[in-house]
Amino acid sequence: MKEYNISRLVKNEDLNHHGTLFAGRIAEWFVEAGFIAAASFVKAPENVVCLNFHGLVFTSPIKKGEIITFKSRIALLGKTRIVVYGKIISEITDIVPIEGFLTFVHVDEHGEKIPHGLQLDAPADEEEASIRERAKQL
Repeated sequence: MKEYNISRLVKNEDLNHHGTLFAGRIAEWFVEAGFIAAASFVKAPENVVCLNFHGLVFTSPIKKGEIITFKSRIALLGKTRIVVYGKIISEITDIVPIEGFLTFVHVDEHGEKIPHGLQLDAPADEEEASIRERAKQL
């Protein structure tokens, strides 16, 4: 499955009162990265809305000046839902400080759920198979 990558530089305006990346900012960026994967897969951004975050886990702080890359890919498809797995990697330390899942829903112009009619290819490797199994547990 295609992986989408978006990089960001953590700046002063992105920090909280502890001097580390503000959780609200990372949540915004995380949803944006997931949306890019879902909307690109569906080929219709106007038909994709975010429904839920699942298990967004912060394992280490991110500091000013770090360059972080958001990696996202489709993990699971339902009739109308699109589950995206995302992780963030520090380009400086190679640490993965955050990972989690997002659920998006395919909707019509009135916001009503409609089938997307898409299917996933078979997992390309063991990591992708593991991500898909985790997504099934949501």
